[in-house]
Amino acid sequence: MERKIVLPGEEINLEGMKQGNGIYHENGKYYSYQMGVLQTYNNYANIIPLSGKYYPVRNDRIIGKVIDIAPSFWIMDIRGPYPGFLHINDTPWKNLDQDLNKILGIGDTVFLKVNEITESRQIWLSLKDAGLRKLEGGHIVMVQPTKVSRIIGKAGSMVNTIKEMTGVKIQLGQNGVVWLDGSADKVMAVKKILKYIEKEAHTSGLTDRVKKILEENKGD
Repeated sequence: MERKIVLPGEEINLEGMKQGNGIYHENGKYYSYQMGVLQTYNNYANIIPLSGKYYPVRNDRIIGKVIDIAPSFWIMDIRGPYPGFLHINDTPWKNLDQDLNKILGIGDTVFLKVNEITESRQIWLSLKDAGLRKLEGGHIVMVQPTKVSRIIGKAGSMVNTIKEMTGVKIQLGQNGVVWLDGSADKVMAVKKILKYIEKEAHTSGLTDRVKKILEENKGD
């Protein structure tokens, strides 16, 4: 999978890939509609805008919310252009005859992964991997999906700093959904820090500034 930043009107070399979202065809050539990330997956080239909705990629770890329940699967809001589907076979639960509503109910929040994206844009999810689970309690914060990597930081430096200095449990979804669990004052402090990182994501020295802010607020 290839990812690079492209500008509006920039020519796109599909290199044998099919034309996907955010790309238009003119005079035998292909161009980007918008500034975004060129992403190739499943033989399609797509331009993912640098802000806005989340566009899923296979194996992304995301946070979804149950919005409906079918006989054998849950329908999840994953903050994307299409809902995601979690089939009972892609969960660790063994009793397949159990009422799905008793396992995950509408409104429940889940940390899961994107398992498959079909050509018809069906997004199938999975709970079959280490660390994937239902998220109990906590608070949800929304950030721009494109800023998640900045919140994580190099080798997890940023998010680990926030966890260590606040004691708040943090689960980051690549769809820009963040789950926080801790005391009310510390959770509020982390919410403010996340919004600060989101705003300053393009600047250098951000981790050091975040450390300084957290240090100054330690006694609050």
